[in-house]
Amino acid sequence: MGKPLIAGNWKMHGTAESALTLAAQLNQYRFQENAAEMIIFPPLVHISAVSAVLADSSIALGAQNVSQYSNGAYTGEVSGEMLLDQGCKYVLVGHSERRAVMGESSQVVAEKFRAAQNAGLIPILCVGETLEQRHAGKTLEVVAKQIDAVIDLVGLNKVIQAVIAYEPVWAIGTGETASPQQAQQVHSAIRTQLGEAGQATTLLYGGSVNASNAAELFEQLDIDGGLVGGASLEADKFLKIAQLVEA
Repeated sequence: MGKPLIAGNWKMHGTAESALTLAAQLNQYRFQENAAEMIIFPPLVHISAVSAVLADSSIALGAQNVSQYSNGAYTGEVSGEMLLDQGCKYVLVGHSERRAVMGESSQVVAEKFRAAQNAGLIPILCVGETLEQRHAGKTLEVVAKQIDAVIDLVGLNKVIQAVIAYEPVWAIGTGETASPQQAQQVHSAIRTQLGEAGQATTLLYGGSVNASNAAELFEQLDIDGGLVGGASLEADKFLKIAQLVEA
C-alpha cells in the first residue's frame, strides 16, 4: 500500500476569483492527523495566487503540465524549475487529455517525467486505455507499455518514487466509472509490474470519481486514493471524497 492521497485536477476551469475562493474554502478544512495528503492542480495562470493562499496550509500544490525541457527557446512552455519556484510539489504527466488531444506520445511523457523529477517535483504518471482497447482485451497491455516507456528512460527506481494514476480514457469526464473490480484488476497489475520495490508506491484511480462511488473504489486493496476531476471544483464535494480516503 502506498501513501493515501487525494488530488483535484481543476483542468481549464475558473477565473482568478473563483480559483482563490475555492482554494480558500479548502484551506479552511481542518484535516485529521491521519488524513490523506491533498493536492490541488489549478490552471497554470492561477498557480502563483493559489500558492499564496496555501502558504501555511497542509494542502500541496501541483501543476497540470510541465515541459520536457529545463530552459531555452520554447515559447509557451513552463519548466519544472519554474513550477517549483512557484510553490508546486507535484505535476501531472501523461494525462489522457494530453495524450489524446495534444498528441503527446509515451516517449514525450517519459521525458516530462524525467524533467519533473530532475527539477525536484513529484510526477503523477497518468496511464489508461481507450474504450476500444478495453473491448479488445488490451487494457493491461496498454497500461504496462505506458509505464514501461518511463521505466526504459529513467529506470524502475525512479518510477517507484513517483505516483501512478490509472484513469481509463473512457471514464474521463463521461460520468462512466470503472467498476471497483475493474479498477482493482489494473491497479494490481501495476503493483505486480513495479515488483517488490513498488509495494509502497502510491496508486490512484481517476475517472469520474464522485462521493457516491469513491468509498467502494478506495476500499480496494491496491487503490490508495483518487485523481478527481469535475468533483474537485466544488469544495464540499471534493472534501466529502477526501474524507473517504483512509490514512
